[in-house]
Amino acid sequence: MALDASLASWITLSHIPGLGNEGLRRLLQAFGSPDAVLNSSVPYLSQHVKPVVAQSILQGIDASALEKVSAWLCDPLNAVLTVADTDYPRSLLNIADPPLLLYVKGRRDLLYMRSLAIVGSRNASVQGLRNAEAFSQSVSDAGLCIVSGMAHGIDTAAHIGGLRGAGSSIAVVGTGLDKVYPAANRDLAHRLAQNGAIISEFPLGTPPLAANFPRRNRIISGLSLGCLVVEASVQSGSLITARMALEQGREVFAIPGSIHSPQSKGCHALIKQGAKLVENAQDILEEIGYNNSAANQNLATEHPLFAHLGFDPLDAESLATRSGLTIGELSAILLQLELDGHIATLPGGLYQRIT
Repeated sequence: MALDASLASWITLSHIPGLGNEGLRRLLQAFGSPDAVLNSSVPYLSQHVKPVVAQSILQGIDASALEKVSAWLCDPLNAVLTVADTDYPRSLLNIADPPLLLYVKGRRDLLYMRSLAIVGSRNASVQGLRNAEAFSQSVSDAGLCIVSGMAHGIDTAAHIGGLRGAGSSIAVVGTGLDKVYPAANRDLAHRLAQNGAIISEFPLGTPPLAANFPRRNRIISGLSLGCLVVEASVQSGSLITARMALEQGREVFAIPGSIHSPQSKGCHALIKQGAKLVENAQDILEEIGYNNSAANQNLATEHPLFAHLGFDPLDAESLATRSGLTIGELSAILLQLELDGHIATLPGGLYQRIT
């Protein structure tokens, strides 16, 4: 993708200090295009933005910013979409404050797929991480793309599960796409760039500023048919994403947990407020009206071992006694069921069904 004159005008305006999405939207409504804005005058611009911002618009930006974007676009994985482009994601056009520019790295086709947002705590439990990965893989295998924020914890597990499935995954980040945050997710970011996608509304070079992360949540929910919260405390930023999903008319789902766990209290609060309690991926697919017969049949097929393994944790020796299998036979089956996202291993050598 090349940096043509029209895109250069969009990027120039996105770099103007103090302008922001709302100010730029007012100018576009008044003048019709970024080129017309840049060719206006301070008196006319000042009718819509502060005079100091109007002056900054006419002064322009340092050429190095445009050169940086131009060099970044030389990579065929990279692109910049504007709200005026015909291939801008339609799902975002329907939200109250759509990003006017989207920097994209990876598979642009994922932006037009039906998607599910999966979010949760950065300080997740082992079970929460396993649930996030298993639900994500199951939903991805059903043909939906998994959208999350590439943070530590549940987000990371959601992306891993989404990439493992057929639908793949999109990360919406709060930095410029020339930066990876958190740094520990550098390998995950590489995998997303190759087999999924990473998107941001923030210009290249934008550092991980605290204010940017709640803002990107509206894009996570806006891209999606619904939002699943896996684990969250009552102060979790994931609840912001859930609230935005409700405001955007999306479905909200939550996985219940222990009444004693602080990481379950946010999910329980959402359920009390009307979020759908879900126990497996099929609950989500049915609620959003997603019909993929082959995938649904696969999700609904129960392994014979499930007749002996309920939803309460059980050790391998007891399960072998119940099923009549040898430990060797049982271990092979349990490993496959875990890889398929149907069971989770717990501390103490326990196993638990999760789908």
